Amino acid sequence: MSATILTVDAAKQAKIEIITDGKGTQAVHDVVVAMRANRRSGTASVKTKATVNLSGKKPWKQKGTGRARAGYASSPVWVGGGVVHGPEPLFVKGVFVNRYAKKTPKSVKKLAFRKALSSRILSGDVLVVDSFEVTESKTKSFVSLVKGLAGDVRRTLIIAISFNDKTFLAGRNVAKDLLMTAAEVNTENLLAFDKIIITKEALEALGNRLQG
Repeated sequence: MSATILTVDAAKQAKIEIITDGKGTQAVHDVVVAMRANRRSGTASVKTKATVNLSGKKPWKQKGTGRARAGYASSPVWVGGGVVHGPEPLFVKGVFVNRYAKKTPKSVKKLAFRKALSSRILSGDVLVVDSFEVTESKTKSFVSLVKGLAGDVRRTLIIAISFNDKTFLAGRNVAKDLLMTAAEVNTENLLAFDKIIITKEALEALGNRLQG
């Protein structure tokens, strides 16, 4: 099994429009930011002066001690006191809402995906293979196959229409490499890896996906 670098002409034959100018750069930024924001749980919370576990007793009498007036130990100006205007879970009509979630139009997502894929193709980081599968479900076989195709790189993304059980089992424990189908790969995936290995069938599927 050998891999060839995906050229611009080959990409165009697969119905993938290559963006060679600055178009889509902002779309990539917006999509990646939105994806990372949507992964946030939105449950960050702090304790206010009403919920911090401290006594409500007045620390000392109002006058005669020579110290500043103090009403309670949970005051935000004291160490260990409550936090003012800190993050709290958002509930609307009793339903939890992720305040960090961002919505991105489909057209922007598609432009960002095309821009990310184009930049990787122009950089010579996309390798095409006829198929990707291992003969035995062993991690050693998987690592050897990836290294033989992509070389000695830190992280590799493998894209195919689907993966057989042996390939999936062999690759699931390799943290630096990721198996993705052509239907689920996204913009962030395309940018996060040093090399991208894609099967010919998956390449055609990506072309159809961008046309749709």
